[in-house]
Amino acid sequence: MDALRSYGVCLREPALRSPRLRRGDAYKRTSTEDIKALRLITAIKTPYLPDGRFDLEAYDDLINMQIVQGVEGVIVGGTTGEGQLMSWDEHIMLIGHTVNCFGGSIKVIGNTGSNSTREAIHASEQGFAVGMHAALHINPYYGKTSLEGLISHFDCVLSMGPTIIYNVPTRTGQDIPPCVIHTLAKSPNLAGVKECVGNDRVKQYTDNGIAVWSGNDDECHDARWNYGAMGVISVTSNLVPGLMRELMFGGKYPSLNSKLMPLIEWLFHEPNPIGLNTALAQLGVARPVFRLPYVPLPRAKRVEFVNLVKEIGREYFVGNKEVEVLNDDDFILIGRY
Repeated sequence: MDALRSYGVCLREPALRSPRLRRGDAYKRTSTEDIKALRLITAIKTPYLPDGRFDLEAYDDLINMQIVQGVEGVIVGGTTGEGQLMSWDEHIMLIGHTVNCFGGSIKVIGNTGSNSTREAIHASEQGFAVGMHAALHINPYYGKTSLEGLISHFDCVLSMGPTIIYNVPTRTGQDIPPCVIHTLAKSPNLAGVKECVGNDRVKQYTDNGIAVWSGNDDECHDARWNYGAMGVISVTSNLVPGLMRELMFGGKYPSLNSKLMPLIEWLFHEPNPIGLNTALAQLGVARPVFRLPYVPLPRAKRVEFVNLVKEIGREYFVGNKEVEVLNDDDFILIGRY
């Protein structure tokens, strides 16, 4: 059975699913316009077994919870899903597994970006071959390049299929300026931009007809309703997908936005996905297993999370177990896997 799991075979029937699609069909039926129509996309967490392998049973349950609560798409192997800690074999397997099990019920966007253009091309070819509906691409990080280099890099991957470009200069060390996006917008495969610089930048794009998803949960309500964003690519929706859907679909809802703000601030107290990994372990949705260099939040912050769950309401959070503080020695930290 573990051997089957390692090849992305779905061993549990999802709670909600359309008739099974062949992988090629799932991709053929998705256009750039289909991706632009998405309002709530979850940057999904990747749970682990105690030996550090993927816990596909927990992963499938988490995806099901997203589908049931109305999430329309998932980013597989993004920063939140710790694609940076995966081998490319793991990465593509997880994309294929997600398409195979859930591609008829939710859009699967594979993070196939890289600081190496060669790797980004190869990973995108493989991702589309296993059926992903769209690709997420970051700009080359650390080594950086010129603006002309950015355009050439993205041009190489845009030709393959629907693509979201991800701008998060706090992680890459380099902003993707509007002039680059406006040049790339000539491609029919540019679905839009996941933008983390702020809502003024969001408005620059929406004013020019370019689709944008907020990459900042704390700004996404205003981005959606005041600045014209399509929606959000969210971390918080891993925990409270129904409330995040309400925030994106229910019209202006400042009171709900304010209610969620302490949770969002808690989640990002340390770099993502540290807070999310800790929270899902406390909720009993994922095992308390961390691939290093990520480590859990300290006990005081875990106590804060228990109180946040009680204040917001346990019924709004994923899973059905009581939230726990957990002891420090409950967590498993893995350096080799």
